[in-house]
Amino acid sequence: MPILLLLLVFGGIYLFLENIWPVNRLVTTVFLLIFIFLIGFFLQFFRNPKRYSNTAENELIAPADGKVVIIEKVLETEYFEDERMQVSIFMSPINVHVNRFPLNGIVRYSKYHKGKFLVAWNPKSSLLNERTTVVVEPKEHEAILYRQIAGALARRIINYAKEGMIAKKGSDSGFIRFGSRVDLLLPLESEILVNIGDIMKGGETIVARIPKK
Repeated sequence: MPILLLLLVFGGIYLFLENIWPVNRLVTTVFLLIFIFLIGFFLQFFRNPKRYSNTAENELIAPADGKVVIIEKVLETEYFEDERMQVSIFMSPINVHVNRFPLNGIVRYSKYHKGKFLVAWNPKSSLLNERTTVVVEPKEHEAILYRQIAGALARRIINYAKEGMIAKKGSDSGFIRFGSRVDLLLPLESEILVNIGDIMKGGETIVARIPKK
């Protein structure tokens, strides 16, 4: 829809400049180049490449493209109310911004929170920014929590996860526009397989192995 709207608006302005209110050819050319650049930007931003996840049931895949910016033990107070290992993935404006379910299971919890728009790499953004919180519980392994967090530029979070639905590993779970972050909060016994600075490929990179119940 955003791309279609952009095409209609810029196409209408271009036709107006060309036929109804002729202006200097240089102005029209510059406008056309800006239009082509914006179309290219939106096409790459809203792209949704197909990803294939052939992993074990206890292997957690990256829910987003981007770079690992945080790996630390934190106190999770919204759902589990205990200590968890947090792995945070920062998405820049040039990353694919489709989010994917990191594992198979039942969605036990899904909630949207209004908030601020601090830069996504700020540690406080996990609790203060606009965000959604989702908990997925596999059949035989411990439940995990993930958060979609809006950044300084992001102004809309889309979350497809609904309580009671079946999450399929690697399938689309939502979308965040422009720079943003996804946090994974895992059981302390999880085996973390990534390091700070690693580049993640959403739907394919294995982030961790989680323990059985």
